[in-house]
Amino acid sequence: MNTADQYLKAIYLAQRMEDGPASTGTLADLLGVSPASVNEMIGKLQDQDLVDHEKYKGASLTDEGLDRAHEALQTYCIIERFLANVLEVDEFRDEARALESVIDDTVADRLDTIIDRPEQCPDCFDPEADCCRLLEVCGPAN
Repeated sequence: MNTADQYLKAIYLAQRMEDGPASTGTLADLLGVSPASVNEMIGKLQDQDLVDHEKYKGASLTDEGLDRAHEALQTYCIIERFLANVLEVDEFRDEARALESVIDDTVADRLDTIIDRPEQCPDCFDPEADCCRLLEVCGPAN
């Protein structure tokens, strides 16, 4: 997953949390970056027809952006579930965030054969708790 995919995933989650376009401030908080960085990347994603952005209203995913965000979130969920359920890593959220940018689709697909991922994934992901609602160890976000 590349940086663009991480932004698309964040926009997807922010849209769910805000029930509408994702604000720059929310995205900056989710990604741990400055609002200026968010604006710069949103411009790049808009140029690629992945995001629609309306000044002072926020960013919304296009159909193609939604597909890519869905794939990125699914990869994150696979990593998270593998770390929590198979390897029993206590800090699975932090590890999943660190690994999501270096795990490619082939590795994610292979990890997916090991875990018990629900069919509704990634719609089971809870942006407020920052993990899958169905993950036994999921609790309040750190």
